[in-house]
Amino acid sequence: MKPPHRPSPVPCGHFRGARVWLVLPLLAGCSGWLPWTANDKAAKNAQLYGPTANQRIKSLQSEGKAARAEGEARQVEFTRGLASTLLEEHDARVRCEIVGIAGQFDTASAVAICKGALQDPDERVRLKACEVWKDRGGPEAVQVLAIRYRTDREHDVRLRALRMLGELRDEAAVPVLAEALEDSDPAVQYRAVASLKLVSGRDLGNDVNVWREWAANPGRKDSWSIAETFRSLF
Repeated sequence: MKPPHRPSPVPCGHFRGARVWLVLPLLAGCSGWLPWTANDKAAKNAQLYGPTANQRIKSLQSEGKAARAEGEARQVEFTRGLASTLLEEHDARVRCEIVGIAGQFDTASAVAICKGALQDPDERVRLKACEVWKDRGGPEAVQVLAIRYRTDREHDVRLRALRMLGELRDEAAVPVLAEALEDSDPAVQYRAVASLKLVSGRDLGNDVNVWREWAANPGRKDSWSIAETFRSLF
């Protein structure tokens, strides 16, 4: 009796070259994906669900750069649109980017965005807003950062506000930093001391009581000079 026909084993090398195209359609049928379809799927997803957060951020950055290079009228128009975008944006990362971009403009809408961001429900946006106000500077920056320190429910935001007050290097921040020295939280006291060093340009050490005395009469220079000289010897 003639034995049944058995196909010869296919050498591995036969899967190279042209025969690989016979395998890929089978893989595509199982996984629904092929390398050259990735861009098509991304485009389809964008049509169905809209741009991703990263895509929205990139677009905003590009538009902001273009608006800064144009005149005041265009900047007013852009920041008005930015305010509308902020109200509709659900992703906190994108809202952070919007606040950062708004901080680069001096329009009424840009200022409104920066102020409103200090009360955003997401802590990350409020942290970003503190940094933006430090960059903007001026008396209004001292005021809004002081309010954020006094009223924010999150510990990290309060510390960030104190840090930004120090980096402003504005003597108008001394009263609120002196107030922070009386906080029961040692971390708040430490941050207040660090910020007072920046604002005053002095290094009286880390003793909270010494800084309390200084803040009560920052105009006295003789005794503080002696204290600083003494510290420099050790």
